[in-house]
Amino acid sequence: MELPQEVVDDVRKRLRRIAGQVQGVERMLAEGRECRDVVAQLSAATKALEQAGFKLVASGWCIAFRIPKRQRRTATQSKRSSACS
Repeated sequence: MELPQEVVDDVRKRLRRIAGQVQGVERMLAEGRECRDVVAQLSAATKALEQAGFKLVASGWCIAFRIPKRQRRTATQSKRSSACS
């Protein structure tokens, strides 16, 4: 399944930000920063990664279950006519 380009671009942008966060965590460790500060940054990076994954899954789900407009129109018209008869 091919994802829309805007979704791919958005997820790639998110991944670049996450990579920056992870590099920041590495610097924090090298500098001997407080454990709670490092864990807070790791938590933020994890949350961002989960959101990027969710964006991909949600987009793929929408594409996989998309009903062509013609079928939607026909189904809607059928429901209307059966409801009125």
